[in-house]
Amino acid sequence: MNDSITDSVDIVVVGAGVTGLYAVHKLRGLGYRVRGFERGDDVGGVWYWNRYPGARCDVESVDYSYSFDEDLQQEWDWSEKYATQPEIMRYLRHVADRFDLRRSYTFSTSVLSAELDERALRWTVRTDGGEVVSARFCVYAVGCLSSTHVPDIPGIAEFGGATYHTGAWPHEGADLTGLRVGVIGTGSSGIQAIPLIAEQAAHLTVFQRSANYSMPAGNAPLDEETRRRQKAGYAERRRLSRLSGGGSPHAAHPSGTFEVSEEERRAAFEKRWELGGVLYSKTFPDQLTDRAANDAARVFWEEKVRALVDDPDSADLLVPTDHPIGTKRIVTDSHYYETFNRDDVRLVSLRENAIDRVDGGGIVLTDGTRVELDAIVFATGFDAMTGALDRIDIRGRGGRRLRDVWSGGPRTYLGLGVDGFPNLFNLTGPGSPSVMANVVLCAEQHGDWLIDCLRHLDAYGYRGIEASPEAVEEWVAQCRDRADATLFPAANSWYLGANIPGKPRVFMPFIGGFGVYGDIIADVADSGYKGFDLLTG
Repeated sequence: MNDSITDSVDIVVVGAGVTGLYAVHKLRGLGYRVRGFERGDDVGGVWYWNRYPGARCDVESVDYSYSFDEDLQQEWDWSEKYATQPEIMRYLRHVADRFDLRRSYTFSTSVLSAELDERALRWTVRTDGGEVVSARFCVYAVGCLSSTHVPDIPGIAEFGGATYHTGAWPHEGADLTGLRVGVIGTGSSGIQAIPLIAEQAAHLTVFQRSANYSMPAGNAPLDEETRRRQKAGYAERRRLSRLSGGGSPHAAHPSGTFEVSEEERRAAFEKRWELGGVLYSKTFPDQLTDRAANDAARVFWEEKVRALVDDPDSADLLVPTDHPIGTKRIVTDSHYYETFNRDDVRLVSLRENAIDRVDGGGIVLTDGTRVELDAIVFATGFDAMTGALDRIDIRGRGGRRLRDVWSGGPRTYLGLGVDGFPNLFNLTGPGSPSVMANVVLCAEQHGDWLIDCLRHLDAYGYRGIEASPEAVEEWVAQCRDRADATLFPAANSWYLGANIPGKPRVFMPFIGGFGVYGDIIADVADSGYKGFDLLTG
């Protein structure tokens, strides 16, 4: 096997998104020889691929940015409260240029496999470009939302028009002007794209399986005075973010939902409605653990949304009835509900009338209705959390495949290590806050922990580190128990893998909060890495 090695390095990093870029920067700072691989032809990760109309971050721009370099914080000017995909890409390219990160990456290259040499305690990494790289450590920064999912609908290949997926949008864009367009899916990407597609299309048909809760973004341009104030307050903003549940400086109301008067409760909901976005689910601290508290938030939301939709029958379809509010990630939109007031937009409930098949000219429903279409947009999401790792053939001790070890759901210790896979780290994925928090601060949290860990190994002469089976078992149980103490398992969400047929229903993120998680992993490091076996031989 060693005869085929084309390069030998200290660390391979897979992925050039927010997390991978930070990892490469920090690892190079320790003097490690690092090779990065990225299947796209540039940096950006999820923002490289998701270029659909309306793609926008649901974390405020000022928070969705790196904190590790003060000059970087002060020099970059965000133009809007919630940045669009093009602006986020400009930012990440700026970071890559500023810290000369591209020289460590090979782009347009996918990692096909990684196999452990148990005796040498090194990983052999193979790419689709023919490279075979030996590395002491493998660091995966592949993202939780990077493996697109297209439903298995009979006849898709027969469709004579154009087809698109929001998670793999053409870089040159897609001209839908004057076309009859169908959008399948009303998750985050669908809800963001539908208003803009409606403006282009001659007619838009939205095929909805499950209604989602969405909030107005409340987006606005940032003027110079606002930016100056934000930059001056960065230190405190970051401090509060690191203590928070979701990696942003906003805190829930100090009292429970029913510990305040109805007037105060409604004022609090109104304030969150005006603020916009995912934080509505955290208006009160008991909203995601107490059903009655959740119902109070839901009722207020429903009043607001029904006031935006002219047709009561459409409003009935757009208001979710199958899950508590916030147990699927609340979407941030710009005039989504108002779009259904247009005469050239039609809403089809797939629960009432499912898709039977696609043919050459459109979509045929189970009742025989045929919807004539010129283009179909799949806003059907991702094989989230584990899909990107599953497509890499990762083999640890005894040749065991990671995808087989995870066949019943992801099994990690702290989200960072897996027993049987020494010197392998998975950053900002299952078993950590990841998609439940601001991923940029999650990337820094994991990257900094990794750096301290490798320093410790080198300082004491250890060859490697491996999570113990007992620690993995306990962490999986803790993640499950924390989720079970909330309302989250009541929703068939992608947090549970419910959008992928045959995928085991396991709540995959750590739900205890960004700050709590940070304390846990810091305690593990301070204890000399309890729960990990430090390898000498």
